[in-house]
Amino acid sequence: MAIAVVTSRALWYLMRGSGVVSLILLTTSVVLGVTTAARWATTRWPRFVVEGLHKNVSLLAVVFLVVHIATGVIDGFVPLRWVDAVVPFISKYSPWWMGVGAIAFDMLAALIITSVVRVRLGYRVWRATHWLAYACWPVAVLHGLGAGSDNGQPWLQLINLVAVVAVVAAVCWRLALAGGHPRNPTMHQPRPRSVT
Repeated sequence: MAIAVVTSRALWYLMRGSGVVSLILLTTSVVLGVTTAARWATTRWPRFVVEGLHKNVSLLAVVFLVVHIATGVIDGFVPLRWVDAVVPFISKYSPWWMGVGAIAFDMLAALIITSVVRVRLGYRVWRATHWLAYACWPVAVLHGLGAGSDNGQPWLQLINLVAVVAVVAAVCWRLALAGGHPRNPTMHQPRPRSVT
């Protein structure tokens, strides 16, 4: 009996922790995605490094998200089923907040699937679908704010605040670049003419 209680408690903490780590990784992925879309690079951070980091952080976020969902279902403390993770608003436990989480997961799944078959889809279709990342992130944040058992804790409120500020700052920076400023000043300088 004591082992079952310890296991259940461990699953509960793992579910909560993996949810927070998923938020941090998804936030990092969105910020890196914005910098990748802006073609930002420096000599220390070439574009291929930023793009590779974006891809790897995104994959790691998916791993933690799967752990988050699996531990929530396996734990059994609340009545969650596997189908609740993909079909919105059918959960017996907190249907609104679990439904919001299911929508975020469905959008993320669409991003993953289209990224895997990107070569067959073509760049335009992939890019159009990839815009779901901008919708997926705030929906995931909303899920955490409503469903999280720790959302009243100051440390989690700080994490949520930093995440929101980071994404808003990245998007504002990207919009400022699109507003007429060159993406990379060295790319838009005229080439010197050779004197012959």
